[in-house]
Parts: sequence; structure tokens; C-alpha cells
Amino acid sequence: MHLKFVGIDPETGDAESPTVWVDQANHDLVIQGWKADARTEAECAATTVPGHAVGIPDHETVIRIPARMVPILRRACDDAERAELP
Repeated sequence: MHLKFVGIDPETGDAESPTVWVDQANHDLVIQGWKADARTEAECAATTVPGHAVGIPDHETVIRIPARMVPILRRACDDAERAELP
């Protein structure tokens, strides 16, 4: 995997580091964030959305990204859209 670093939480400390990368091979966003708390995870798991099974599959998780990282996520989306697939 060839990850292009896009940004890190601007208020990150030594112990926390929500981070965003773009996979240069397939242009997926790769996001490291805080684990969602049990209440948030339960709410996500119980929400009914068209085309989406109820629950969280074992191979997925719910993460939380601080709102102050929205500009970093926008930049990552722009980078992924502009990139040409090999």
C-alpha cells in the first residue's frame, strides 16, 4: 500500500493522532480516528438506512473524527478525485 499523508489533527497531542491518508493505488481514504464510545456505536448499529443492514459487520468499525479535521478530509477527497487510476 502506498499511502500519501494528507493531514493530522491540528490539536493532536503525544498520545492521540487522528490522521488521514489517501491510498495512491486505489484512491481510498485511510482514516485513523478515535474509537466511538459504546453509545455512539450502539446508535449506529441500530439505525435503519436503505441498502444498509442493521448492525456493524465484524470487519467494520465506527470511528470518530474531530470536526476541526473537516478541511483535511476535504483535501483528502480532492486528492483522491484528482488522482488518475493506473
